Amino acid sequence: MPIISSVILQTTVAATDSIGAAAMPQPISDELSIWELCLSGGVIMIPLALLSIVCIYIFIERAIVINRANRQDPTFMRRIKDYIHDGEIESAMNLCKKNGSPYALLISKGISRIGRPMNDVLVAIENTGNIEISKLGKGLPWLATTASGAPMLGFLGTVVGMVEAFYSMASAGNAAGIGDFADGIYTALVTTVAGLVVGIIAMFAYNYLVARINSVMNQLESKTMEFMDLLNEPAR
Repeated sequence: MPIISSVILQTTVAATDSIGAAAMPQPISDELSIWELCLSGGVIMIPLALLSIVCIYIFIERAIVINRANRQDPTFMRRIKDYIHDGEIESAMNLCKKNGSPYALLISKGISRIGRPMNDVLVAIENTGNIEISKLGKGLPWLATTASGAPMLGFLGTVVGMVEAFYSMASAGNAAGIGDFADGIYTALVTTVAGLVVGIIAMFAYNYLVARINSVMNQLESKTMEFMDLLNEPAR
């Protein structure tokens, strides 16, 4: 009897361990790569990919141009002042051309208007400044459009994917399983994730470039006021 009881006990323990092992969730060995995830997003992923490439190009190109425009020569205005006070207008113009920065173009325009009323000089400088700022902002509307349009494209892809998933379930009838429905949902949500990622990147890129352009604007305003004060100084 003790032997029979021992065998029964061992069998019960083994059965309990088997049931517990079966009840525990098994780890998923398959891993979904980013590339496979992008491919599962469907046709909507193509315009999103194109938008992301355009945004990266515009950001890098504009960042280089704006950073170059934001460089300053600490001796520039002092040399301009010396040239103007010495009556060497041609040397001052050559210095502006050699510098080539937006504020140098403003000062060059102001120097070319020396002798006219101060209001005319200021208007000429301001008009040149507006043109230079508009040049720096080239391409930024693309970033702003992408920041708002990419998430909408992603939502469109999700809605289309959901419609396809429900249509597949309706066509399969009773043979449709929850796995098929879940598969369609995750595929549809891929476009939403992609659209949000592209839109967020474009938004941060746009705001960064706008902040840099504002820095250039402040620099132009400072140089303009410094030049106007220079013209108002009494001759030596």
